[in-house]
Amino acid sequence: MTCTIRIACIISLLHTRVAGVDLTQYVNVFQGTTSGGNRFPGVVAAPFAMVKLGPDVQSGTTDAYSGYLANGSVWGFSMMHESGTGGAPKYGVVSQMPYVGSLANPLIDISQPRTAPDIGTVGYYKSSLANGVSVELAASEHAGLYQYAFPSSDVGTIVVDASHVLPSFRGLGWDQHYKGGNFSMAEDGSYEGSGTYDNGWNLSPDWTIYFCGRFSSTPTSSKSFSGNGATLTSYDTSTPVSGTQRVGGVFTFSPSNVTSRVGISYISTAKACQNLEGEIPAGTDFQSLVSQAKDRWNTEVFSKIQIETANAAGQQLLYSSMLGMFMIPSNLTGENPGWSSPEPYYSDAFTLWDTHRCHTPLFQIIEPVAYEEFIRSLIDIWRHDGYMPDARSSNFNGRTQGGSNADNVLADAYVKGVRGAVNWDDGFAAMQTDAEKTPANNNDPQAPDSSTKEGRGALPDWLTYGYITPTYTRAVSRAVEYASNDFGLYQVASGLGKTAEAATYLERSRNWRNHWNPAAASNNHSGFVVPRLANGSFVPQDPLSCGGCYWRDAYYEDVPWVYSMNMPHDVAELKTRIGGDDKFVDRIDKLFDLNIFSAGNEPGFTSPYLYNFVRGKQYKSVERSRAIGNLYNSGTGGLPGNSDAGAMESNIVWQMIGLWPLTGQTTFLILSPWFSHMTIDLGTGRTLDMSSTGGNKDTAFYIQSLKVNGQQWTQSYVTWGDVFANGGTMEYVLGPTPVDWATGDMPPSPASGDE
Repeated sequence: MTCTIRIACIISLLHTRVAGVDLTQYVNVFQGTTSGGNRFPGVVAAPFAMVKLGPDVQSGTTDAYSGYLANGSVWGFSMMHESGTGGAPKYGVVSQMPYVGSLANPLIDISQPRTAPDIGTVGYYKSSLANGVSVELAASEHAGLYQYAFPSSDVGTIVVDASHVLPSFRGLGWDQHYKGGNFSMAEDGSYEGSGTYDNGWNLSPDWTIYFCGRFSSTPTSSKSFSGNGATLTSYDTSTPVSGTQRVGGVFTFSPSNVTSRVGISYISTAKACQNLEGEIPAGTDFQSLVSQAKDRWNTEVFSKIQIETANAAGQQLLYSSMLGMFMIPSNLTGENPGWSSPEPYYSDAFTLWDTHRCHTPLFQIIEPVAYEEFIRSLIDIWRHDGYMPDARSSNFNGRTQGGSNADNVLADAYVKGVRGAVNWDDGFAAMQTDAEKTPANNNDPQAPDSSTKEGRGALPDWLTYGYITPTYTRAVSRAVEYASNDFGLYQVASGLGKTAEAATYLERSRNWRNHWNPAAASNNHSGFVVPRLANGSFVPQDPLSCGGCYWRDAYYEDVPWVYSMNMPHDVAELKTRIGGDDKFVDRIDKLFDLNIFSAGNEPGFTSPYLYNFVRGKQYKSVERSRAIGNLYNSGTGGLPGNSDAGAMESNIVWQMIGLWPLTGQTTFLILSPWFSHMTIDLGTGRTLDMSSTGGNKDTAFYIQSLKVNGQQWTQSYVTWGDVFANGGTMEYVLGPTPVDWATGDMPPSPASGDE
């Protein structure tokens, strides 16, 4: 939007900052739903809600990771999904599908194309099907509301299918399976049941979801069914059905408009009914649920960052990205089937490998209460399951792609002052389990050498050699991450006064150096992290190649060039090994000049901002930040890769803020803000107020000068204590050309002895 009339601009700017404004108007729920973003566009009634109600779409052999595909036929509307995940789909359970007319066999394919693109806003979703049925959806945290409009001249039929689950066609052995269920109904058409399923991307064993359904009017006909494949073995009036066959119910209605309410639970059908009646009792107004969802998202998320801008696209990108950040993990407090505990409980973490670099640091700022609960949940999972998860879904740990990155998350929380009800002695014990106890091998076919379920599967080599041999898959990338994980233990041990443990883990955090081969060379650079054998010799390695870059390779999802820059706790040592400041700058440049850097791969997230560790080069971090920002928009293809549960979205929000977090440290590298004014609500009356003058987002974004809390600032970083712990101000003057303003101390490199 270009403001040609000054008064219109002023009104727009003021409107953005008016307390209580509905910021959901700037949200595109379909951001990142195409081009591999895998975002879920359906109804999530509140941050971290258990119910994520939306369509399941099939299109040939394309995996619908979040259930949604822009093209294809809808084959159900189900209650549970994940957002932005990869690997393989998860959930898609407790499904309903409308049909027009009497249905002779509910086990056949009754999927329907859509006659128009789906419509969605925060708290609301609508699909218009080719059979003339429109389906509108709203929800609460543990229950969903379906509103059907059938063609007036036909019988309306609704099929409830307990066997419905999202499939995977990749052939990797990660597809979900329906294992069995039960279904019963009453004369008024109310019904209860459950389904049991397994697998998905985290290779979980059997897990069960219970459901409880009610309709707004009594069906003219209610029938339970069971069968195998598309073959019916039972299709009766009210007989309960159970077993390993497909089970469900078929309900027909004479009214054209039918409302269906459904509650779910991991605990029991009684708990599912309790959730339903407690959250969406009979007579609940559909629009009231939509309004409640908007209010929750406005209050708990969107209002935490207020901006002044005349840039409508920037507004849409900011708030659409904030929605994408907080759909998972799922807050399942009160819904934990594994153990009874007074602690909070969160599942659907996908994955801390993806999110620990920039998502969880922003999670703490935007949702501090939920963040403390999440930290407590990680520790409580360790108490009862033996390990903290790097990922968790359907109440089961898995998959671990690299290190034990819950250690990084706990360290980040600790150094930034998260205390509350967190038991940090137990937290450190949980971290030590990762650092000292080898998990049992779960015999993952994709990486059979060691556990991909939890912990550090390659720990025997790490403890024996101080590096990881090719005996283990992902040896080099795991070693780089184990070093970072051990730095996290050092940070918490230091804070708890455990001096011996702190010394041990600080030394271990330097073990990435044992993979450094100074003779490995590429494009006028020498020194890269490479595989190393038990006899100490290095394996020849092209620094531009990672083989398949997947589970069985030495490097996971990125190349040696990128992993050789992944030591944010030891940057001063890294610079020395690379050859000093000039070579260090040139190496970052070459990540881009040689087209090595991928904005969609998390291992490289921090690399573009390492210029801040070289005096006079902060402006290059800003240039890279702006270039990365240009890869994003609020449209359906607006993410540069898989959302990865909000990792991509948190990345762009940090670009907009103009800071970059170094997880496990209190350091934030200074970039350049996008907006003339931004206020971040830090809770308990604290704010970070950021303003800029003299520049703009696109052509005049270089810092000319900066004041922090009213004082002239000459460092290329700020700390948690400077601007977040008690709030603060950052006042930028921007311009079109670089200025050497950051003449002060460089950011710390704690593992290099430079704190």
